[in-house]
This record gives sequence, C-alpha cells and structure tokens, in this order.
Amino acid sequence: MNPVISISLPLLLIISLVMTGEATAAEPSPVRVFILAGQSNMEGQGVVDLDHPKYYNGGKGTLQQVMSDPKKVAQFSHVNDAAGNWIVRDDVFVRFKTRHETKKGGLSIGFAGYPGKHHIGPEFQFGHVAGAAFDEPILLIKTAWGGKSLFKDFRPPSARGETGPYYKQMIEEVREALNSVDTDFPSLADRELNISGFVWMQGWNDMFDEKARAEYEQNLVYLIHDVRAEFKQPMLPVVIGELGNGGPKANDSMLAIRNAQRSAASRDEFKGTVAFAPTVDFARPADQSPNVGHGHHWFGNAESYFLIGDALGKEMLKLLGKSSEPSRR
Repeated sequence: MNPVISISLPLLLIISLVMTGEATAAEPSPVRVFILAGQSNMEGQGVVDLDHPKYYNGGKGTLQQVMSDPKKVAQFSHVNDAAGNWIVRDDVFVRFKTRHETKKGGLSIGFAGYPGKHHIGPEFQFGHVAGAAFDEPILLIKTAWGGKSLFKDFRPPSARGETGPYYKQMIEEVREALNSVDTDFPSLADRELNISGFVWMQGWNDMFDEKARAEYEQNLVYLIHDVRAEFKQPMLPVVIGELGNGGPKANDSMLAIRNAQRSAASRDEFKGTVAFAPTVDFARPADQSPNVGHGHHWFGNAESYFLIGDALGKEMLKLLGKSSEPSRR
C-alpha cells in the first residue's frame, strides 16, 4: 500500500465525520438546580465571625469558634483553604434576592439575609454536600422571608382561598433566577437547566395559630403538588426540614407542626419522592451560641445551620439515588 495513502485515510475519515456532523464537541453538562425556600431560618441566621461580647456572646457558637474545636476540624476541613481563607466553589453557585440586594456567586459564606458576609444558612453545607456528589454544576436558588406563614403568606393555590403573596413571589423569584442564569453566571450560559429538587424550611409562624396548625399538613401537601405543577415535574424530589428549634423538648404547638411535617412527608402518594429531615438534635444551648435571646433562630448557632444544611443535602441525595461523599474541596 502506498504509505502516503495509508497516512491520509484517518485524516479523510475525520474530515468526513466533521462534515456529516458525527464528530462534534461534547455538549456541556446540564445545571442541577435546587430551590431552597422558607422563612427566616432558610434566610440564614448562623453567625460566622461576629464576636461582640454584648451582642454576640463573645463569639460562642460562631462558625469560626466551632471550627476551632480540634474534635471538629475534619468536619469543617472543606470550607476553607490551607491559608484559612473561605473557599468559594466554582462548581456550586447561589442566587438569593434579599431585602437589600441580589446576592449571587460561587458558594461560600454570606448568602444569608443580612448585608455582608457574616452569616450562613442551610444553603452553605447543602451546597457542599451536593457539590461533592455531582459532576454537573449546581445552582441553588434561595427564596425566603422572615415571619411568614404557610397558612396565609405562602398559601398555595390548591388550598383555596386567597393564594399567598409570598407563594406567588417565591415562584416569580425562581423563574427570574432561571431566566437570568446566562448573565448572573456566565460560566453556566447556554446550558440546560434541570430543576432537581425543592427544599422547604419553615413552620415557626404557623405554630401560633390554631387553624394554621390544624391545616399545616394538608397545606404542605398542597404546596408540594403546586410547586411540582408550576415547574411541570410531578415527581420533583422534595425535602422538608423539621421545625427543630430548641431540641427534643417542645410545647404542644411546636410538636403539632413537627408531626404535621413528618406526616406530610410520609404520605403514600409521596413515597420515594418526599423526605423528612429531622433537625432537633442540632439545637445548641443558648449560652453556647451567639444570639442568646433568639430561640426562633437557633440562637444564631452556626453549627446548627451547618448540620441542618448537611441533613437536608443528604436527604436530597437519597431521593436522587446518590450517596453522600466527602467534599471534593
């Protein structure tokens, strides 16, 4: 065989494949989108580094203080680098429209409801858990407001009566975030967006109204169905975070909400697609926390919020058929 011809054949084959469209660049992987919704505990109240002796209890229970415990170093090793700087992930992104601004960027500290970078919410460790489990890039869309009930403010359409204004705003903010991905996160531009899960962290305000308590389970069921219908995903995985403030001991009103959350998640219609994430074990004493008077906010204890995010993330992975693995960071 003529050696010139033998060398040219592979080249001709490549040219032929390109011309016929059979040798094209691999399509970029889709973006996994998780919606994180609720009230102030989803906004995020975990204190990172504020240590004023009067207002923050001298820094007890802050993220920095918790991480300094030699027994917990390994647990938090993925959140900062060798120089002690906070890691900013380039594979997990967050968008949160607060009352002050729209926060957006790679996952790190600061995606809470306050200005600056001094707080975390459940998104922090949820994002690290998800980022360690998936090869695809991840977008967390947070939509949360303090002091809002499911009975009225987030009331879903299927519950009849007036649809809650914050249910409507939640949906609007998610759609706005989805439509803004190309400009907010250029590295994710032109990728398919795959809504992979919905996380609900709420319940405090409903606890104080008898009718709201009585309706909470059914309203939560309606919420799940309506969110799934909004995004045309009838089997969208959903994780419900327990109203675990204060730990195992609770009054009858709080227990009613906890039981309603657990019962909603365990309904036969949701088998394998909805999970309940217990959180009562993550409560820390007020005197070992930054905000000693804020029981409704887990006393601002960063470890509580870290562990809540961890539990929510791991329950979501189970629903998606993934195992939780050590962080890649």
